[in-house]
Amino acid sequence: MGMKFFFQKLFNWELWPFYALYAPIGPVWSWYCLRSGSFWFFSSSNPTITFGGFEGESKREMYEQLPPNSHPKTIYILHDLPFEEVKKKICDAGFDYPFIVKPDVGMKGILFRKIENEDQLEKYHERIPVEYIVQDLVELPVEVSVFYCRYPTAQKGVITGFIQKELLEVYGDGESTLWQLICNHPRAKHRLEEMKHRHEHRLDRVLPPGQHFYLSYAGNHNRGARFIDLQNEIDDRLLNVFDDLSHYTNKFYYGRYDIKCRSVEDLKAGNLSILEFNGCGAEPNHIYDANMKLGKAYREILKHWKILYEISKYNHENGTPYWSFQKGRKFLRDAKRHFKMLEKFD
Repeated sequence: MGMKFFFQKLFNWELWPFYALYAPIGPVWSWYCLRSGSFWFFSSSNPTITFGGFEGESKREMYEQLPPNSHPKTIYILHDLPFEEVKKKICDAGFDYPFIVKPDVGMKGILFRKIENEDQLEKYHERIPVEYIVQDLVELPVEVSVFYCRYPTAQKGVITGFIQKELLEVYGDGESTLWQLICNHPRAKHRLEEMKHRHEHRLDRVLPPGQHFYLSYAGNHNRGARFIDLQNEIDDRLLNVFDDLSHYTNKFYYGRYDIKCRSVEDLKAGNLSILEFNGCGAEPNHIYDANMKLGKAYREILKHWKILYEISKYNHENGTPYWSFQKGRKFLRDAKRHFKMLEKFD
């Protein structure tokens, strides 16, 4: 199994580590740093988001820039708040189980959990070392990502990527245990340690025939979600929805929205729930469509880097300065320390 997975990973670029994937095109990024005269040229891309949204920004900052009712109900919990006060705060806000919890400053689904009852909440609260959010569980059936770019001088932007996410899930057959279903799942079987840790209390459960069970609620590629390209669904109606969102703060020019909706048609009518949006640090995750060749993926990444450079350069020349080297280095160092701590607790 181990050797088979090694060769599968070697010949499937979607499974490569981040630095291995990006190393061949790294010189292009360095060239943009040189041309701009700044290591952090991207920091001016989205002026109302810390560091342009490259890394380490809070979700509170993000949600405060979205229109009312466009995202799930959310409250913020200090990790050292007495648990009785946590329960009261959640009750006063009108939450019912189940709901979602995740760090206010997080990434890649780290410490993202669905909380089913008070015991799970208490264990999570006791363990998490940072401020976190409590958020309504959005039960809408379709989850999508939309990558949007708009030049500051333009009224209309462009949608460069549109994908649907299939979360990591299994279906019962009335005979197999959850652990057996995991071991036979083409994506979950390569994440056995994570699955055992996450579902250890129910691995012997036998699911009824046809019943589906989410192994992860995080719609991230690195959490096992599968991406389906919806490029042919991009049209003026869809673009109008995201132009309106971009103009709501008038300062969001480059990044990716992660959304739940009833259907693509309903999304085009403006009915959506924004799980989060990510600024200049967001990958154009439509490159992970299973049918995309590596060369085309590199062309997509480079196209986005060029747009990011041009937007950042314009904003820099019109009142949004690049971050200084020292400021950016300290911010990144603190962010990496923060995420390393979260990974340890995850």
